[in-house]
Amino acid sequence: MLKKALMLGLAATVLTVMAKSKVQFPGPAIDVPATGGKQTAVLAGGCFWGVEGVFERVKGVTDVVSGFAGGDKSTAHYETVSTGTTGHAESVKITFDPSQITYGQLLMIYFSVAHDPTELNRQGPDTGTQYRSAIFYANDDQKKVAEAYIKQLDEAHVFSRPIVTQVVPLKGFYAAEGYHQHYLDNNPTNPYIVYNDMPKILLLKKDFPELCKR
Repeated sequence: MLKKALMLGLAATVLTVMAKSKVQFPGPAIDVPATGGKQTAVLAGGCFWGVEGVFERVKGVTDVVSGFAGGDKSTAHYETVSTGTTGHAESVKITFDPSQITYGQLLMIYFSVAHDPTELNRQGPDTGTQYRSAIFYANDDQKKVAEAYIKQLDEAHVFSRPIVTQVVPLKGFYAAEGYHQHYLDNNPTNPYIVYNDMPKILLLKKDFPELCKR
């Protein structure tokens, strides 16, 4: 009965998410130049389990690490961050090949699939500043692209509410404990993953098949 209920719940969630998806989500009007060598992006969008799971399936992404950004190294521990008093946000550090996927394309997936950028200090069932929406830029190019893209999406009224995503400088990223890494792949039947994160994977494959790993 539990398994059947989970499957029905997943089906309902998937239909809801797909109903909200855009026929064509607009890409960024400006992007970071595709220079040689790998680049990194640090993004926060609620619980890092699902965000990590989404970007691990994107072509050109060579590594994704779940961790914390926005606070100090001394408080970068899951239980401490969960108090909501450290300044940290659950984040992912994405290493990617810009010749295969651009920073702007990663942001397109971030805004359209990985999380809801209109939710303030929460994401789905999780509440607190540690679940806030934030882009931690590593350089001026990333800052310029992120700010311009948010303005573009807001002016186009892509969402029914304003985007609340913070765009702030990256001061440090600290990897989370080992059991948080690759959590979605290691725990695909966890009810939290089934209800909140698997629909994102399906949406990624539906809306951006050309950006998915084969």
